[in-house]
Amino acid sequence: MSLLVYTLRNVAGAIVAPPLVFLFITLIIMLYVKNKKIVAMQKIILGGSVNSSIELTLSQFVLGIIAGCIGSLILTSLGVVFSANSGIEYLFIISILLMFIKPRLICFSYSGAVLGAISILIKLGSQFIPELANNMIFNIDILYLVIFIGVFHIIEGLLVMIDGDRGAVPVFTNRDGKILGGYALKRYWALPVAIMIAIAMNDSSLKYITESIQNPDWWPLIKSSSGLSLIAGSAISILPFYTVLGYSSITFTRSKREKALVSGIYILIYGIILTVVAQISRFGVFGEIIVVMFTPFAHEFMLEVQVKSEEKRKPKFLSDEEGLVILDITKDSQVRKFGVDVGSKILSINNKNINSEAESYSILKANWYNAVLKVKDSKGVVREIQFRHNKNTRLGMLLVPRSVAKEDVIPVNDNSFKTVLSKFKNSEHKEKYKTTENEKENKINEDKINKDEENKDMKL
Repeated sequence: MSLLVYTLRNVAGAIVAPPLVFLFITLIIMLYVKNKKIVAMQKIILGGSVNSSIELTLSQFVLGIIAGCIGSLILTSLGVVFSANSGIEYLFIISILLMFIKPRLICFSYSGAVLGAISILIKLGSQFIPELANNMIFNIDILYLVIFIGVFHIIEGLLVMIDGDRGAVPVFTNRDGKILGGYALKRYWALPVAIMIAIAMNDSSLKYITESIQNPDWWPLIKSSSGLSLIAGSAISILPFYTVLGYSSITFTRSKREKALVSGIYILIYGIILTVVAQISRFGVFGEIIVVMFTPFAHEFMLEVQVKSEEKRKPKFLSDEEGLVILDITKDSQVRKFGVDVGSKILSINNKNINSEAESYSILKANWYNAVLKVKDSKGVVREIQFRHNKNTRLGMLLVPRSVAKEDVIPVNDNSFKTVLSKFKNSEHKEKYKTTENEKENKINEDKINKDEENKDMKL
């Protein structure tokens, strides 16, 4: 049986065989809970959802399995193999620990740098403390470690390009006194991964391995002295693991699809460069130090380049005196039936200019909820759309306001989802209360006018 079939079998085993299947189910449940929160946020902001939590989770589930298979096949074909005492399994544990410090540090670029640095320090320390040479863990091949990180950044780049825009949440910011609309993108994928482990022939753990790998003539594609010695003097087994790839970004100058494509390309290029730079580690400890330092700093540089590019570009969703720009539309909004898309501009509703979505409802109420929308699309074509709005629902589209009152601003920086959600609900409750009070006041005034009219009639 070929090496590639062994790899796919082990990836499949991680999905269906206990105990790893329970870990996979746990990860999927965690992603589903996170997606439910995202959908809840979309409903509060938009009055409806853009994606369903099931749709968001299924795409992560299916694409995660495919990506895990592709990544495992690439690593196996290259001949990336780790010794049993390499400590590669700690890469995932370090990622989780770093995530608690800062969510974006879940990336392998940071956990890999930590693991590589520990390995190099132990290697250097063993020259002064011989006992460290017998260290049973963290004896990792830096070349293979960095190639591993590079390959999975290539995989992450492809995932971001394909799926990174799903579940984006609309956000606003204030720049130069103007309100800009944008998107906060955040996606995670759970990947079953098969990693090749070399176990010494006299290792007692061999009895737990049911099969060993028969090396093809063309393998490995990437050859190193340490890797070849591992292959020659060890039994090679493929063991399944799980990893989580995460992506987080924000944009005010691109659509969510454009942002996902651009970010994915940056990550893909970074992964390719990292795989090439990993070859420097062949030049001894000094080369290993350069590669380990390059990994996180290059990642930070990649992120900084994207931030600078974002700052230089013109805002994409900015309303002006002509009309209000549509930032997002729910999947069940009536305006979708008329071909209205994100980026179009609402010039007027019932021939009246509006400054915010809230103003549109007072205009609609005055005309028995009959709506005539004057819309200008991204190509500059202006047309009118007529429909009857359901008074119990919102318009199903989010408009970028020209201005926002200070009391309506809800900051989201460094706040937990629960805190932001609570603020949104309180804001929504206040708005409903305000509307109810206005309706009561209007009713009282109407009754008073009617009573005055009746008194006049009686006097006459």
